Amino acid sequence: MIRSEKRKFRPLFFGLMANSIASRLVVLSRRTKRTVMVISDAGVIPGCLAFSLWLVAPASAVWWSLWPWFTSVCVAFFCLVHYGLYRSVVRFMGLELVIAAFKIAAITTAAVVISIFLISSSLVALKTGTIFGLSTLLYLAGSRFSVRLFLQRRSVTGDRVVIYGAGSFGAHLSSAISGGGKFIPVAFVDDNLALQGTVVDGLEIYSPSSLPKLVSSLGVSRVLLALPSASRRRRREIIDGLEGLQIHVQTMPDISDLISGAAQVTEIVEVNATDLLDRDAVPPDKELLVAGIHEKSVMVTGAGGSIGSELCRQIVRLGPRRLVTFDCSEAALYTIDRILKEIIEQNDFDVEVVSLIGSVDNKSRMLDVLQAYDIETVYHAAAYKHVTLVESNMLEGIQNNVFGTLYAAQAAMVSGVESFVLISTDKAVSPTNVMGASKRLSELVLQGLNTCDTRTVFSMVRFGNVLGSSGSVIPLFRQQIRDGGPVTVTHPNVDRYFMTIPEAAELVLQAGSMAKGGDVFVLDMGHPVKIVDLAEKMIHLMGRTVKDQSEPDGDVEIKFIGLQPGEKLHEQLLIGRNVGGTAHKRILRAQEDFIEWDIFKPLLDQLREACNEADCKRAQKLLIEGVKGYSTNNSQLEDLVWRENGARNREPGRVSHKVAGNIATLNISPKASKRGNT
Repeated sequence: MIRSEKRKFRPLFFGLMANSIASRLVVLSRRTKRTVMVISDAGVIPGCLAFSLWLVAPASAVWWSLWPWFTSVCVAFFCLVHYGLYRSVVRFMGLELVIAAFKIAAITTAAVVISIFLISSSLVALKTGTIFGLSTLLYLAGSRFSVRLFLQRRSVTGDRVVIYGAGSFGAHLSSAISGGGKFIPVAFVDDNLALQGTVVDGLEIYSPSSLPKLVSSLGVSRVLLALPSASRRRRREIIDGLEGLQIHVQTMPDISDLISGAAQVTEIVEVNATDLLDRDAVPPDKELLVAGIHEKSVMVTGAGGSIGSELCRQIVRLGPRRLVTFDCSEAALYTIDRILKEIIEQNDFDVEVVSLIGSVDNKSRMLDVLQAYDIETVYHAAAYKHVTLVESNMLEGIQNNVFGTLYAAQAAMVSGVESFVLISTDKAVSPTNVMGASKRLSELVLQGLNTCDTRTVFSMVRFGNVLGSSGSVIPLFRQQIRDGGPVTVTHPNVDRYFMTIPEAAELVLQAGSMAKGGDVFVLDMGHPVKIVDLAEKMIHLMGRTVKDQSEPDGDVEIKFIGLQPGEKLHEQLLIGRNVGGTAHKRILRAQEDFIEWDIFKPLLDQLREACNEADCKRAQKLLIEGVKGYSTNNSQLEDLVWRENGARNREPGRVSHKVAGNIATLNISPKASKRGNT
């Protein structure tokens, strides 16, 4: 058993020797390297001529004439200098080397043939010239390519990597990154027993169980996953196995991005957030996807956000007649507009994209847009969603989330929109924060309006956190790990439901097609993920160790900072247990209580009045009254402006907020000129 292990890893010993030789060659000066090349060419090119004469005419008088030898060396060196082979860096030579070598061999051969023809017969000249030309070409190209390959494989300037997956994508990845200098492939690993022990692209293929030995013997610092078509579950199993090595794990882009041209094989990225989920995405139902979109005029509010922009990317591929993107952020709207037009141009889609700046709070703007573009389907993704920010900007959160939804929905009713789909959140269930309460109230708005006489079908889709969004912990953790920590987690036991942005958007589109009116759809998001486990996994997969009591010399510390105002340990997706299935196994239909519009409208009117008067206490009281299960764990109201004005109004000589805040009561006169009246 020991002998077999020695034989198995004998190539690693020679690999280390080769690395040592390569490291010495790389650090040589340019002049020294050029001198070595000149000496080699001066010896081998005449040797090619001697080999040719020995095969064709071993007793010919050509052997004793100086002209063929002098011609071969002088012409060859003139061409080598002229075509820049002594100026080129061998490690980065490509196809131009073959072309230059062919030209040099052809010119030198012609000169040698002429010089031999003057001494001997034409037959000897042609035969000798043919063999000389081929051997010279083989030497010029072959020797330099061999050195190039050797130095690329053994160079010490880049990170040594093992490629996991020896299929076509792995081989392509190895070839693509070999010349870049950033990564140096040293081995493949693959689960396929038939491939183990064979060689691909000059690298041996090992079993995954050999990875620890490869890491220690070859100084491997990264593992690159070349498995773009593997299922999410299989990738998760592989990543779990690699986590114990505590080396940097990176991956190729997804197969869909490679096929569409959105990404290249060489675009090495961090392990995708989807690989951290232990379930596979369910293929979409094409009929449900296109039902509310194909050949229709569609509008997405909040089109520049994480979910809104992904909805737009998917909608434009489903053949709408027109897509109206609507957002109050000029920068975000510009970005998604550019992306959509690139998609349309690349795929030759016949879709009109209209990008409009505006706020859902503006009733007249919403009505004008819906009527001007004959909107038939609305996906309402515009919302303030960051829990802590909405908690400290309470009135604006209510205004945008509740009344923005109300105004958009009323405009849809007046304009005859067929389908209106609200993007909701799991934080709307038994909310402990203003954001969740405002989103639940926006759900009640649509459920209440659905009881009115309207042709618009209202529905809402509720789901949890999306990986990679602007508010997701994934980008934050990744940056904190790069910075050396600490990684901040609110509580050791906090967990969250997670779903990828594309998957969530895909399910939203399908859910909207199944709506009958007032539906609350809930996306099946699998099992919740503990945030601290997620942080530890990311630290390990980025090649770092966790610094804690058991490992005081670790690289990155995990710091618990406590739950923020409005946060809770565990989220839930359902109010009660009354839930049924739908045509899609990942989409559930919740049967939940709601308030009739005639009863609900007076509460909204009071809430609007409280917001207009900046009365946070009254607004919070109305939220508690309107949203069943809403209870805040925050002992004090957090609206920063309200709190600051309250502090100022308690100071002597300050005007009360209600008077100062009413623009109509202010007597504003022009400021007197510093120069006096003229």
